[in-house]
Amino acid sequence: MSTLRIALGQVDLAVGSLSGNRELVLHRCREAAAAGAQLVVFPEMTLTGYPPEDLVLRRSFRQASVEALHRLAWELAESGLGQLAVVVGYLDDAQEGPDVASEAAPIARNAAAFLQDGRVVARYFKHHLPNYGVFDENRYFRSGRSLTVVRFGGVDIGLTICEDVWRAGGPFALAAQAEVGLILNINGSPYERGMVNDALLGKDDVRLELVQRRAVEAGAAVVYVNQVGGQDELVFDGDSFVVDADGRLLARAPQFTEALFYVELELPAANPMAADDVVAPDGMTLSRVEAPLPPPETPARFEPLGIATGLSDCAEVWAALVTGTGDYVRKNGFRTVVLGLSGGIDSAVVAAIAADAIGGEKVYGVGLPSAYSSDHSQSDAAELARRLGAHFEVVPIAEMVDAFLHNVELTGLAEENLQARIRGTTLMGLSNQHGHLVLATGNKSELSVGYSTIYGDAVGGFAPIKDVPKSLVWELARWRNAQAGQQGEQPPIPENSISKPPSAELRPGQLDSDSLPDYAELDAILLRYVDSDAGVDELLAAGFDPELVTRVVRLTDAAEWKRRQYPPGPKISLKGFGRDRRLPITNRWREE
Repeated sequence: MSTLRIALGQVDLAVGSLSGNRELVLHRCREAAAAGAQLVVFPEMTLTGYPPEDLVLRRSFRQASVEALHRLAWELAESGLGQLAVVVGYLDDAQEGPDVASEAAPIARNAAAFLQDGRVVARYFKHHLPNYGVFDENRYFRSGRSLTVVRFGGVDIGLTICEDVWRAGGPFALAAQAEVGLILNINGSPYERGMVNDALLGKDDVRLELVQRRAVEAGAAVVYVNQVGGQDELVFDGDSFVVDADGRLLARAPQFTEALFYVELELPAANPMAADDVVAPDGMTLSRVEAPLPPPETPARFEPLGIATGLSDCAEVWAALVTGTGDYVRKNGFRTVVLGLSGGIDSAVVAAIAADAIGGEKVYGVGLPSAYSSDHSQSDAAELARRLGAHFEVVPIAEMVDAFLHNVELTGLAEENLQARIRGTTLMGLSNQHGHLVLATGNKSELSVGYSTIYGDAVGGFAPIKDVPKSLVWELARWRNAQAGQQGEQPPIPENSISKPPSAELRPGQLDSDSLPDYAELDAILLRYVDSDAGVDELLAAGFDPELVTRVVRLTDAAEWKRRQYPPGPKISLKGFGRDRRLPITNRWREE
């Protein structure tokens, strides 16, 4: 048996920041070396960030990624870390080779590199390319056809990337034939909250089960490393872990935490007689490489990673929303946010998320009362801001509405929507004046059925609860208040904002229930129709009222054009609006 001390680099990357990501790796490698690690493993597409999308199509970007890789290897050696083994993801610009068949085919590679002694010792190209949900890697990458195995510290180590672990066969089947002792699987695996047979099943549960299955298939321990942080609509939760060859969980990092985590593994020594000419059932071949230097012999100075306790559903969702919102603000160069505070539950939850993400002092709330606004809407908003430590000002819009109506005759729904649009224009004006990022406060239930005003409450640069059903918004508010209470703090969200009936307050006595069904029932239908692509027949078979089903389906289908113009927001569900759910706007298919 051989012993390896491995650092799992659960880090937050920025897409396109080749120099910034490279510096992050260098910093973490220095930290790992000081702790006595011999091998450091970073996530998928470390140097470019993930997913780089159509940046991949630019040859200059691909070449810059390869240059950054070689510079990183050189800088590691120059920093006295040449003996340290480092595995990083990067974008490879493969211009030639036996499987580059035509100019029309993608030539870029989603790649992993093994660095040591100032050079790139070995490369591996991702074999299984995901092309579903938020992934469209067949658009960008050519599949690798060879499993790279590096002999380091007396152990044969197989390199794999993300989707490789989600499918049987391929790299893991080949690893078994090659008698590999350890498999590294580097990931850019986004967080999502899913339903399986009407039961909540987090992606972290699914990942662990899959990796355990692959470990048994390969007969090798697996180190699974995932990134953390937000990238546009995607949120990465980390949740890196290690399983042994029997699939037993040895160590697990906490979700949504950026850090290095350390393990010391006893691994089978490499078999010098292991076969080289093995071939997987799908034709994948084997490539063996030997690392040029032995592992560093510095003593271990780290606390080994234990098994972190999993988060509750609400804690997990809240962390995802806070992470996604905070990273969107910071990575896009904003320092402050502004939003309309109505005293209602949606704006209260969005403000609380923003305060947790960037600090209450950087949150600017604006009360925008019209002639129909209740007194409690402003008092609840002011109290929320006080509890969050946020700024709050009131900009009455009644006179603005009157001035508009004096020049253009609008009545009914058009007059109601005018109020929302004046609010939206005011918030965008404040954004232009002060440089705030405007946060939209709509939830998934409202977006689904079109219960939002385009150019009104739909304005903004980011929408933190865009993928959160209304019933979950209330649940999150109660959870966040309970967490504050457990820590001896004042609950951030006023109870009245949670308990009062929701209302847009665009006409006298208006309630959401005037236009929409009960949110619990609405969300149950939408979960099946939007997230699971159920048809009308399936909804009726599930026991939903036929008239209600017809109404909800028609409203949802008719609102696609609105959703296309809505700001991005963190994806937390199995199928979020945006890059995940792609339906035509001009669409005459109707289920009756």
